[in-house]
Amino acid sequence: MAYVIFKHLHMLTAYLTITLFALRLLLDAVGKPQWRQTPLRWIPHANDTVLLVAAIGLVVVTPWMPFVHDWLTLKVVLLVGYIVTGIFAMKPTFSVPVRSVAAVLALLQVAFIFHLAMTRALPF
Repeated sequence: MAYVIFKHLHMLTAYLTITLFALRLLLDAVGKPQWRQTPLRWIPHANDTVLLVAAIGLVVVTPWMPFVHDWLTLKVVLLVGYIVTGIFAMKPTFSVPVRSVAAVLALLQVAFIFHLAMTRALPF
């Protein structure tokens, strides 16, 4: 029962993370940086905290262990990459080309994270 709750909470918050990230990128791209003075500035952080708690809950209630299961290890590495590229994509102090490349890299990493989560297999 705990597994189902953690799994669905993790999936929901993962979808919200991507939606909120894409929304903030879109708002920046269309010249609406005012979102930075709204709750949209902190809501993704609260959501990501719930996402992390659900992920830890999944690790606790399942036999999957980071750094033992290759697909989960890669997922953690890609998550760190997503965080770093996401920071570059969201910081208004970086140039538009740097932010654009970072945004694309962040979205590609998330797509691969989703692929790993669904298949639990390395593609190579």
